[in-house]
Amino acid sequence: MSQPSRTRPSGSARALSEAYDTALLDLDGVVYAGGEAIEHAVDSLGTAREGGMHLAYVTNNALRTPDAVAAHLTELGVPAEAGDVITSAQAVARLISEQVPEGARVLVIGGEGLRVALRERGLEPVESAEDDPAAVVQGYGGPDLAWGRFAEASYAVAAGVPWFASNTDLTIPSGRGIAPGNGAAVEVVRIATGAEPQVAGKPLPPMHRETIIRTGARKPLVVGDRLDTDIEGAFNGEVDSLLVLTGVTDAAQLLAARPEHRPTFVDADLRGMLTGQPEVAENDGDFVCGGWTAAVRDEAFVLDGEGEPLDGLRALCAAAWTYAGEGVCELDAGKVLERLGW
Repeated sequence: MSQPSRTRPSGSARALSEAYDTALLDLDGVVYAGGEAIEHAVDSLGTAREGGMHLAYVTNNALRTPDAVAAHLTELGVPAEAGDVITSAQAVARLISEQVPEGARVLVIGGEGLRVALRERGLEPVESAEDDPAAVVQGYGGPDLAWGRFAEASYAVAAGVPWFASNTDLTIPSGRGIAPGNGAAVEVVRIATGAEPQVAGKPLPPMHRETIIRTGARKPLVVGDRLDTDIEGAFNGEVDSLLVLTGVTDAAQLLAARPEHRPTFVDADLRGMLTGQPEVAENDGDFVCGGWTAAVRDEAFVLDGEGEPLDGLRALCAAAWTYAGEGVCELDAGKVLERLGW
C-alpha cells in the first residue's frame, strides 16, 4: 500500500530530540562541509546527546572507515565511536556477502572504507580484473582516484562479473563548492559497459536496513540535506525526516520536491533538532505558519505577512506541495523566496 503524498511540513509540540529516540544524521552538508563543522552543529548535537537522544552518523561516502569518521567527528567536538558510524560501504559489503561465497574475491574501485567493510564480511578485496573476482564494487575513492581504476572495473563488468555500487550520488558538497560524487564515477563504467550496478546506499533499502541493524533504532529521525538520498531514503524506510538547509538542497528545490522528496520537518540547521516545529494550518486554501500566509492563485505564488523566514518557507511548501499533488510544482518562486531572503 503506497503512502499518501505529503502536502505540508508537519508540526511537533515536543522538541524533535525528545520525540525521537535516534537521529540518523547525514554527515556532508549536515554536520560538516569540507572537513569543517557547520555552524551550530557541534553545540546542537551535544545538547541532543545530553538529553538522551542516540546519535548515529549515516553516510553514503564509502571512502573513509568508521574509525576514521569517528575520529574526525571527535576532533570537531562531536564525540563519536566507530559503532556510531554507518557507511554505504558497510551496506554494500553486506549486500555482496549475501550473493557470493564466503571468502570470495571482490574487485575494489574505491578507498579504504570499502576494503575494511568487505573484510568485515569475510570477503577478500583485490585490485585487478585478472584476479578472478566474484564481484566488482565501486565507491567514492577521493579526488585522486586514477582513471585506470574505471577501466579495471569495466573489464570485469564487461566479462559478466556482478557489479555493485556503494551509492550513486552524482555530487558531494565540499569546502569549495559542489564536487562530483560516486554516481558520476559509476556513470563512467555504465557508459563503457552498458551494465547496471546493484546499489546499496541511500535512498535504497539496503542502507536503511544496515542502519536499523546497527543502531537498533525504534523511532528514528533521518536528518539530512539532500532530497534524493536522505529524504527519499526516509520515505522508502517509512520513517520521519528533518531537512536542514546547510548543504545541497536550496529553498527553490524544496518547493519543487516530488512526493517522495518531501521532508516531515524543515529547518535552517541542526538547531531544529532541539525545538518543536510549528504547525502549518490551512484556511480556505491559504496556508498559515507563524506570521505568514501563502497560497497559489492564478498559477502564481502569493505570500503575505511577516516574521520568521522559515515559517514563510514552511507555508510556501504547503502551498506548493498541495498545488502539485502527486507531481512537481513548476511555478516560479523567485520573488517570494527573495522576500524571505533565499
